[in-house]
Amino acid sequence: MIDDTQMRDATCFVGVGTSRYGNFPETDSYGLGIEALKMALDDAGLTKDDIDGMIVCRIPSYERLSEMIGLKNQRYGLALQSSGRMSAVSVMMATVALMTGQAKCVALVYGNNGRSVRDYYGGAPGPWAPWGFTSPGARHALMARRHMELYGTTSEQLGHVGMTFRNHAALNPNAVMRKPFSIADHQASRYITEPLRLLDYCIINDGAVALIMTTADRAKDMKQKPAYVSAIARADTYEDSSFYTPPNDFWYDALQDISGRVYKGAGISQSDVDGLMIYDNFSPTVLFSLEGMGFCPRGEGGRFVSEGHLALGRRLPTNTNGGHLSESYMQGWALIAEAVRQVRGECGERQIKDCEIVQYICATPISSSIIIRR
Repeated sequence: MIDDTQMRDATCFVGVGTSRYGNFPETDSYGLGIEALKMALDDAGLTKDDIDGMIVCRIPSYERLSEMIGLKNQRYGLALQSSGRMSAVSVMMATVALMTGQAKCVALVYGNNGRSVRDYYGGAPGPWAPWGFTSPGARHALMARRHMELYGTTSEQLGHVGMTFRNHAALNPNAVMRKPFSIADHQASRYITEPLRLLDYCIINDGAVALIMTTADRAKDMKQKPAYVSAIARADTYEDSSFYTPPNDFWYDALQDISGRVYKGAGISQSDVDGLMIYDNFSPTVLFSLEGMGFCPRGEGGRFVSEGHLALGRRLPTNTNGGHLSESYMQGWALIAEAVRQVRGECGERQIKDCEIVQYICATPISSSIIIRR
């Protein structure tokens, strides 16, 4: 059995690629994924013949993608379900495959053509459909309302999340939404599901992300300096009958469990983290993540973000690419790519000063965290 400390710095990212984001009806998730994969291979100084493992997400078939790009002698392949929870899971699966010798170099490819096919992420029947809760946004709105009632969190405080990330997106040429907005602009934006407004929601677009992973020893002679996977921790929560939304704890217990394991696994303390990449499908999820991981006391996430701690130049620069709220909703994948680029010092105007360690956090029914180190 591989324990948390054995995983420390054993694998690494050696290539990243992110496609353009927008509306591209002329292609599909395969085409977008291939675009990102070519960029990642070029970034790593590798060719398709160096790849012997393939993990795909939101792309229907790894077999078909492998066939399209002409992979030979593939030893490992996996297609994950299309939820954002799978971004960290894909890294975990690749790490295990590499550490156990099932593959030597794994390509992780995410492709999403949700905008061009008009994927609305809602409307499907389910246990809460009679009450109108047919979308992730509606369920997060319920959690946001509960957080407000319990702790006095305000809509204005949520606005600071999106405003901060939009300021970061203004420094990112690949971000879809780059025009800064104020708290007044946030408050003037229309409700989608009260108390969540338009500017509390992520942005659905077509796009793709590819990551190339290998073992630390194989990375020594490669083009890029490796970005090490120092630790991964995961905790699933299925205790609530609605599965997706445990309204009473905001995934707090799962995140606390992860916090206790991920820093120990990486051999660091929380204070060593230079920046965060937080899964921000909706603005309140950022508060849940900060509280659950212990960056601020429980119930004080709203105050914490409104004090500006997530901005570049402050203690915890977060989602420096603009995140899901402003760059594009790539279901966690682009956040992991941004973490790699940050520890490699490649982010230009949005670069975190002296960045050595970035933490990815995802608060969902499959909660997870990754420590990525220079």
